[in-house]
Amino acid sequence: MANLRISGEHTVLAFGPDMKAVATAENGSIIEFETLDCFANQITDASQRMADIDETNANPATGPVYINGAEPGDTLKVEILKMELGPVAVACEIPGEGVTGQVVNVESVKVMQVADGICHFSDDMQLPLNPMIGVIGTANSKEWVNTETPDYHGGNLDCIRIGEGATLYLPVMVEGALLGMGDLHACMGDGEVGVSGAEIPGLVTVRVTVLKDCKLPLPFVVNDDLCATMCSCVTLDEAADRAVLQMRDFLMECCGVPSEDAGMLMSLSGDLRINQVVNPKKTCRMELPMAVIRKLGYTFE
Repeated sequence: MANLRISGEHTVLAFGPDMKAVATAENGSIIEFETLDCFANQITDASQRMADIDETNANPATGPVYINGAEPGDTLKVEILKMELGPVAVACEIPGEGVTGQVVNVESVKVMQVADGICHFSDDMQLPLNPMIGVIGTANSKEWVNTETPDYHGGNLDCIRIGEGATLYLPVMVEGALLGMGDLHACMGDGEVGVSGAEIPGLVTVRVTVLKDCKLPLPFVVNDDLCATMCSCVTLDEAADRAVLQMRDFLMECCGVPSEDAGMLMSLSGDLRINQVVNPKKTCRMELPMAVIRKLGYTFE
């Protein structure tokens, strides 16, 4: 049973040093976040267009929640225990947005039913669900970062691995961490090339734990099958390079892999992947199988 439930009425549009907490949770608490979709639930019909909604409310994140005991320099461990999706998802393609937006001239909106593990894209196309959280982060200590932008604090990472059963590690940069999340997707492929996933409201249940002296490069995601570093930069090249080098650091500093072996081990067993190419910063991740991590004798807190 959850210790706390945060209503979707409480949202922020940026992660910053002066965010006001809407609730306080104890270390180890289970929290439910009611989330809006990235359009703030404003699109209900395929005939609607971006001009019909208030785009200043795009990508709302529910929260933030103050976590007692979280201090700058700590790491916030967020275990995603359960994700419950609404019945309807929205996708769009917009001229000038995303990769495909470079070649389209007409805005398109699709409203899709979501039920029984399926997203009904059309009468002839049903897609399996892979529910994930697009926006999840903590307060940035130096500047305000809008919820459309990913960075060190997390934010709009759009990582398909951040779903039910995964654990996300985020930096604590201000007292209380100030955790917020939103922008769920019923399904989405790596890259989010058409500017949207299957955007959907929902309910996310997480457990939060404050870790002291955690050495993980952040943000960092773990599930039963793999672990991954994630980096967001202006260019894909820089994001990819940084994700790889952070995983190399993790292997050497946390797992005791010799420097001469770390790069080879990643090349032989890992996967460099693209989270998204549509946000103000691009995000890449470097994945390693958990089977490799277990053989190295490392256990995540």
